[in-house]
Amino acid sequence: MALAWCVIRRSASKFASVYGGRVRSISAVVNRASLARNPSPVRPFVYRGFNYSTAIDRISSEQSLIRVIDSEINSALQTDNIDLDEEMTPGSFPFRIEDNPGNQNVTLTRDYNGEHIKVVVSMPSLVSDENDDDGDDDEGPSNESSIPLVVTVTKKSGLSLEFSCMAFPDEIAIDALSVKHPGDSLEEQMANDGPDFEDLDENLKKTFYKFLEIRGVKASTTNFLHEYMMRKVNREYLLWLKNVKEFMEE
Repeated sequence: MALAWCVIRRSASKFASVYGGRVRSISAVVNRASLARNPSPVRPFVYRGFNYSTAIDRISSEQSLIRVIDSEINSALQTDNIDLDEEMTPGSFPFRIEDNPGNQNVTLTRDYNGEHIKVVVSMPSLVSDENDDDGDDDEGPSNESSIPLVVTVTKKSGLSLEFSCMAFPDEIAIDALSVKHPGDSLEEQMANDGPDFEDLDENLKKTFYKFLEIRGVKASTTNFLHEYMMRKVNREYLLWLKNVKEFMEE
């Protein structure tokens, strides 16, 4: 009987030591979980305050940017008069003008003696011509704008001549001339680029300039285009400013 009692006490002691330890462990886990659910009340207050300050700075920065954009828009509006474009177009101007807002090119088209003529006009660029520093010329560098043109003259068969030109005030310069066949692949078109225009005979070059002049691509046309494209630069800038402002205000 004494031996049995001794075995029971040892088993009870072992049970307590094993499961008692687990109870303590579970209690510790529960306590830690309760702490995670109830964090210190100071931390969320500081975090919300940081977000609020950042939001205020962002709004202030955007409002400042919008004010600057508004100022630029007002300046651009003062120099822009859309109605003036129609007044600028000379009565003898032979081309129809296709000018879509947001497009960096303007397309001119006309029909002439069974030919379809298309002129793609790109944005003007400023050319700087620095004089030689010989000490006798005090004028410094001179600037003039130039406009890239691609003139395509197409026959009813689809065969066409394509002129790559550069238009300066009172002057047109042909840079390249190529023949385009209908249905040609890009590789075939590149193969038909022809010789360097500057290497052609002088009489042949003069004939090609006369060819363009008869079809309306001449100095009076390009002088008008210079004024028109400079105004388009301002209009495209104004459109861009309005688009940026719309984004900032959303």
